[in-house]
Amino acid sequence: MLTTVLVAGGVWWSGDGDPADRQPVAGAVAGADAKSDAGAPAAAGPAAPDDPAPVDAPRSRTAAAGSRAGAARAPVREKPPAPLARSRPTLVAVPAITIEAPTLDLGLDRKGQLGVPPVDDPEKVGWYARGPAPGERGTAVLVGHRDTLTGPAVFLDLGALGPGNTVRVARADGRVAVFTVDKVRTYRKSAFPDKEVYGSTGRPELRLLTCGGAYDRKSGYDANIVVFAHLTGVEKTI
Repeated sequence: MLTTVLVAGGVWWSGDGDPADRQPVAGAVAGADAKSDAGAPAAAGPAAPDDPAPVDAPRSRTAAAGSRAGAARAPVREKPPAPLARSRPTLVAVPAITIEAPTLDLGLDRKGQLGVPPVDDPEKVGWYARGPAPGERGTAVLVGHRDTLTGPAVFLDLGALGPGNTVRVARADGRVAVFTVDKVRTYRKSAFPDKEVYGSTGRPELRLLTCGGAYDRKSGYDANIVVFAHLTGVEKTI
């Protein structure tokens, strides 16, 4: 079983007997997996133009050639894609760990608890629908089970991702938001950095969360695995 509790504008998601003992900051969302917690809540500038050569300074052919060669070798910084309008996610794909999973919206019930992906359908990914949508400005959050009482679940291998891997999110508007992983971290629940995980950076970002660390039958997993990624492309196919 998994539960999430809204506290001071945020949500804490705890699972399988895992006490909801951490309160996220206002506006943040945190969550857990089948036996633990997993959370949910929230551009780089363009390249500087090349300096033109002074028109009144005579230059030798050798110098000019060297200048052209240097310019050819200079790395080109691509302008990041603009934030997208809000549109709910429909499918999540993570090629590096062979995930392609449908999504469902997660909301709050009358007790302030967040619904979770059903344990009898552990291959679905939940999106915290009161936060930003993937591709929208801010930090979108997707959560999934690592495992359930009956076996592995959709985010079993989430901790195997690393910088440079991609996460592709198909949206209801027909666009696919492509995110590149910046880092993957495992945080103990007792020292979970809410602001770092859920805070907005001013650009479209994504967090994938599931449980991690050691498992105890009474308290569940003692940590959360968090994947940090940012928007790097917009495509038409998943």
